[in-house]
Amino acid sequence: MSLSAAASGLVLFLLSLTVVQSQNDYAVTYTSTQICAVKGSTVDIGCSFKHPSRVNVLKRVWFTKGNNYNPEDLKTDPAYAGRVSYSSHWKSCTLTIRDLRESDSAVYKFRFETDWKDFTGLPGVTLTVTALRVHVDTSYSNWATLTCQSSCRLNYRPSYIWYKNGHKISRRNQYRYSANLNPSDSYSCAVTGHEDFSSPSVCVRDDSCNRVNYSNRRICAVKGSSVDISCTYNSYESPIQSKSWFRSGRGSEDLTEDSQYAGRVEVTETERGRSTLRIRDLTESDSAEYHFKFKTQSFEWKSSLPGTTLTVTDLQVKVSRIISVHESQTRGVDSSHMTWTRVRLESLIL
Repeated sequence: MSLSAAASGLVLFLLSLTVVQSQNDYAVTYTSTQICAVKGSTVDIGCSFKHPSRVNVLKRVWFTKGNNYNPEDLKTDPAYAGRVSYSSHWKSCTLTIRDLRESDSAVYKFRFETDWKDFTGLPGVTLTVTALRVHVDTSYSNWATLTCQSSCRLNYRPSYIWYKNGHKISRRNQYRYSANLNPSDSYSCAVTGHEDFSSPSVCVRDDSCNRVNYSNRRICAVKGSSVDISCTYNSYESPIQSKSWFRSGRGSEDLTEDSQYAGRVEVTETERGRSTLRIRDLTESDSAEYHFKFKTQSFEWKSSLPGTTLTVTDLQVKVSRIISVHESQTRGVDSSHMTWTRVRLESLIL
């Protein structure tokens, strides 16, 4: 594991410039050949291209699947739905990917097609998406060294935020932190400015510390549907006197007692230490950040760490019907009468 570091966008450019050029003045230039970015952030894969002035560009495509001659456009890949965009500036082909997932790690290539020839920029750009994690070193008897790590190396030197039992520790901005070996304490780290992408909370000793970790940080759901928001939790002290789900901006009111959710929420535990909040018949006003808390006789978990952000959207279907004019000749058949209909569905893919 290498040390985690970041800057705006949490991106590292390892090689500053790569130019791919072929004959007849066709070329693709990538700003970087390797990029490391943190899960949940946004990345720009810088790119520009050129071609002879006499030709016209018919199509631009970014791809990771298919081959150099028959690529699968990222914009049509359900895994990237609503998360990718291409630069519309002249001769710019920069790709933007939002809400990065570890499954986005791949080699990205740009291809453009003209009325004269097609060209693919090789070798492409290798993107590695990593999640932060806390490594615990207990070599010493009374204290532990905690390190905020990622799976790929970032060469910037950002400041870090450390959390103890879900609460921010004042101004500990280094990637390493020394902690007492208290078996009840858990720790998490994040990069300043990107607190939404903090690491899971880990124990410094044994595995019985106070902690809450959410299964998903972000969920998008369609209005009228149901959604499950889950977390795992553990209390160092027993028994737990109370536990509940609440949403940000409303104090810590138990959702099962909130009139807005009356008859629509249910909390279940299919296994010990895992709580699931189910919300039915979703409305757009249910869009919020949801948190879980628990309380014992001497401790309450009510953290400043991010919970699960739910976005509820109204599914829209747009249908357009286009009928062509008559065509006088098709494949040798004179005066053929042809009508074409095109239906386009635009919807959210979850």
